[in-house]
Amino acid sequence: MFTGIVEIMGTVAEYNPLDTSASGGQGVSVTIKDAAAILGDCHIGDSIACNGICLTVTEFDADSFKVGISPETIARTDVADWTPGTRVNLERAVSQEVRFGGHYVQGHVDTVATMVSVTPEGNSLVFGFQLRDAKYAKFIVEKGFVCIDGTSLTVTDVAADGTFYIAMIKHTQEVVVMPLKKVGALVNIEVDLTGKLIEKQITHALHNQFDNKNSTLNKLIDSIIDEKVRKYMSK
Repeated sequence: MFTGIVEIMGTVAEYNPLDTSASGGQGVSVTIKDAAAILGDCHIGDSIACNGICLTVTEFDADSFKVGISPETIARTDVADWTPGTRVNLERAVSQEVRFGGHYVQGHVDTVATMVSVTPEGNSLVFGFQLRDAKYAKFIVEKGFVCIDGTSLTVTDVAADGTFYIAMIKHTQEVVVMPLKKVGALVNIEVDLTGKLIEKQITHALHNQFDNKNSTLNKLIDSIIDEKVRKYMSK
């Protein structure tokens, strides 16, 4: 579990799509450097969010760590765009001592979005995004949480065409990777878990109601239909 409060920015040092070593996880292997500030208490098997992707440390030294990334993760994220020199947001999994300044972030990226606009507003920047997968649009709501490249942010507006916006203050601009990206770049999106849980519960409850002929919902529907039929027949 993470908070979406980025600790530092690291740099991709190695990207090996054909690495088949045990530590590479039979898939893409990535080494990230400039990470000394978060490796003082690191252990093999620890989770570190890299641009919002929860990844497992398989090797590390004083300044860098290595992770293996599965094909499924590559398909859902911007990992395919990483090259040596790419900057990435880094956050360790939460501990008991961490203040929860962002929101509950799993590090399970749902999809990517394209950055479609960047507009200065005072000393803030307003970013606009379009989701690749429209099915996640229902979870993007004004004043709701969204995690973008591992950064906990608040949605400021959602346009009719699905474009959504966030405003980033000057301090955040200086400590996360988003301002380093240009219009057209991809970002990782994790929608708020709360919305997905609520949808799941409501869908499950409705299915149970529909499947039970004696349920309150079915009785209500039958009552409405009967009333409509009576009114029609009495004309």
